[in-house]
Amino acid sequence: MSSSSPSSAANHGSQAASAAVQSSESRIYHLSPLIRLTLLAFYVSLTLPLPFLAKFTAAPVPPMVLGVGLAVGAVALYGALSERVILDEQGIQVTYPSWVRRVWRKGWSLNWAEIQALKPRSTGQGGIVYYFLSQSGKAYLLPMRVAGFADLVQRVQAKTGIDTQDVRPLAQPWMYLFLLLLTMFLLAVDAWTIGVALG
Repeated sequence: MSSSSPSSAANHGSQAASAAVQSSESRIYHLSPLIRLTLLAFYVSLTLPLPFLAKFTAAPVPPMVLGVGLAVGAVALYGALSERVILDEQGIQVTYPSWVRRVWRKGWSLNWAEIQALKPRSTGQGGIVYYFLSQSGKAYLLPMRVAGFADLVQRVQAKTGIDTQDVRPLAQPWMYLFLLLLTMFLLAVDAWTIGVALG
């Protein structure tokens, strides 16, 4: 029968305490899985038939070239949807996987002390987005499509003192569910279109 030494138990206790402190000081938010699935599926539904139609109609762009271009676009979209928001004791950071940062999207970070305001802006579609305004006058877009958005803005308010009570997500989940249903319909039409082109 084995027993752990007091020093071993103390080490395990200190590690657990350290992990608890770290989890309370930092939080990672990923893009909502519903939004990611919907946008990727929508892209596929819009582009999947194009190489087959290009072959069927003898388009000047070869189907293989078109297919490669659409595949590159899908990878770029997947990279953009891999956004992560990290909140810790120092500030807020928007980042992407390393391969995305090397190619095109660098992300950004702000210390809490640098943030002086959170300003709303109207979009062309009638929605409202919010920008962090830094002490230097630069604006940084608040990520609004992450899972746990309500918790994110509460933590921002706690760290900056800025009132975020009226900050709401750019789109409600039911909107993406509706778009996802339409996407499933488009995919069914795609399957019929590809069948006709191959037939």
